[in-house]
Amino acid sequence: MESLSEIVKEPPQSRNGSRARFVFDAKRSKFTVQAFATGFLSAMGHNPTIAIRNFNGEVEFAPDELEASALRLAIQSALLSVQDDINDKDRREIERVMKTEVLEVEKYPEITYEASSITVGRLDAAFYMANLNGNLSFHGVTRKQSLTVRIAALGASLRASSRFSLNQSDYNIKPVSVAGGALKLKDELRFAFDVLAQNQELQE
Repeated sequence: MESLSEIVKEPPQSRNGSRARFVFDAKRSKFTVQAFATGFLSAMGHNPTIAIRNFNGEVEFAPDELEASALRLAIQSALLSVQDDINDKDRREIERVMKTEVLEVEKYPEITYEASSITVGRLDAAFYMANLNGNLSFHGVTRKQSLTVRIAALGASLRASSRFSLNQSDYNIKPVSVAGGALKLKDELRFAFDVLAQNQELQE
């Protein structure tokens, strides 16, 4: 995965100089969720990290005009996986509980974030800071979620990174326990992403 330091000087744009359409590339991105343990295993620092490896979406962005008009991101909840170095039995149990009891993936197969209000400020020649005001739909509940995202122009690509938190209870999720109650999860979840988006027009 490329580093933010691998910057191409010329900013990305469409062939006609207007706003460009960028599509997220999940294979070249990193997106995780950190849960926090309480109970017996919390003393061992066992805070599960969940990898989001399957997502798609796009953003429209015009670096020269400092405009971004819309962003949509969709995550397939059934494909989330535990990335911690734990034994297979514990991994299967945590993933089973996460998918069947927490996320209820058959009932709510998709997590989406849509932002139609985006303001962008330039930090320097290649870096930008964007403020997104959007709606997060998670477990059948839609709530407003603001994000502050750092963006780097990589020629025909954009790299975006951010961190944010939410409470499971805000989305009608009750924190559950696994391993016979030895591992219980707190209400807070922390998300972190460093995602790559490709200029779709220039890839065609």
